[in-house]
Amino acid sequence: MAQPIPTSRILRRLLASGAHGRAANLLGRIHPADVGPLLGDLGPDEIRTVVELLFRQQRAENLLRELPFELLGDVMEALGDSRLAEVLGRLEVDDVAELVDALPETRREAILERLPQQRQRELKRLELYPASSAGRVMTTSYVALDETMTSAEAVESIRASGDLADSILYLYVVDENHCLRGVVPIRRLVASPSDRTCGELMLPEPVRVTPEVDQEEVARIVARYDLLAVPVTDADGTLLGVITVDDVIDVITEEATEDMYHLAGLSEEDRVFSPPRLAIRKRLPWMVLNLATVILAASVVALFEHTLEQMVSLALFLPVVGGMAGNGGIQALTVTTRGIALGEIEFSTGIRAVTKETIVGLSLGAATGLICALLAFAWSGNPYLGFVLFLSLVVTLTFAGLFGAAVPLALKAIGQDPALGAGVIVTTFTDAFGFLTFLGSATLLLDRLH
Repeated sequence: MAQPIPTSRILRRLLASGAHGRAANLLGRIHPADVGPLLGDLGPDEIRTVVELLFRQQRAENLLRELPFELLGDVMEALGDSRLAEVLGRLEVDDVAELVDALPETRREAILERLPQQRQRELKRLELYPASSAGRVMTTSYVALDETMTSAEAVESIRASGDLADSILYLYVVDENHCLRGVVPIRRLVASPSDRTCGELMLPEPVRVTPEVDQEEVARIVARYDLLAVPVTDADGTLLGVITVDDVIDVITEEATEDMYHLAGLSEEDRVFSPPRLAIRKRLPWMVLNLATVILAASVVALFEHTLEQMVSLALFLPVVGGMAGNGGIQALTVTTRGIALGEIEFSTGIRAVTKETIVGLSLGAATGLICALLAFAWSGNPYLGFVLFLSLVVTLTFAGLFGAAVPLALKAIGQDPALGAGVIVTTFTDAFGFLTFLGSATLLLDRLH
């Protein structure tokens, strides 16, 4: 497969010369997931032409499903309301719900009215569930079997399901009230004698979730039990839908992106192809907040202006203390945030994580402080300067580990995202505390340092 950059050049050349047939052949050889990055290099008219070519190939719905969120607006704008409704009508209901949310308010109602009545009812049912819940990401397309059905009859049921057969991972056994009784893996069904019943083949009491469960918890369940799909049932056990592994991968990607962006103080709308104006608008508030925290750390340095005036060489080591403190805090923060995200840490057991990160910080501070002390002694010939650096790094990295682990746990305890703003809080604390420790100990030993 051609690389994205040269392929986009070829595609633009074909579109500019009017060779739409050859452009269609080229698009036919590219997976929909690889078409998205190409559209970032195209103008609105070129995007409209590409979408039209994919529409003729009955592949426009696959493109919408695979597109990066920041390109959805341009592509959906290239489709008229009727055509967009036709494309959405060929997608699974969970994909439709996600794409409808990305539509402008001015178009959403008009397009929803053009969808089939059955699809409209399914979308309204999904809207009853909280955002980012299992009910929002489940698909209602699955194969349900009766306990008395033989394996041969089950295979015929799969054949009769048509296009749905391509996405079947498990077969779900239900009773007369459509309550989930068990699950039959495809491999077990194929390998069994034709007269075995589904009740005999099924795995009883399968892992399941309710539609209100957070999608992040669903991802953890899939990873913990090595599943390919998770059934969604109501409180009475009635089978409502299925969450497949491809949806789980999307959830993992979405949640990982959210945590990564929050740690960096970014908005999820700020993506690679986002307009510069949007990026500036989203980043500026965080940069102003970061500026305030930097000024706060600098104000600590200002308290020791007299010390720095008497021994200017101390200023050379401020970046060392600040950099080590920030790195130590971010490392502890990252490990703890990941543990919370994966369900490895709860607030009740968080004291172990805080203790562990504090001990790690103390050990790292002792090791790096000793190295820094020896280098400072070799440079200045003054052992007291080395002692001040050693002491400040030990104390600073110890508290960096403490803050890095405690802050996300505290945010989680008050119902906030552990990653949201934690990076700014931790770096502010560690920088200010590091400068205070270093310059404070230097002030106490100033006569020895001269």
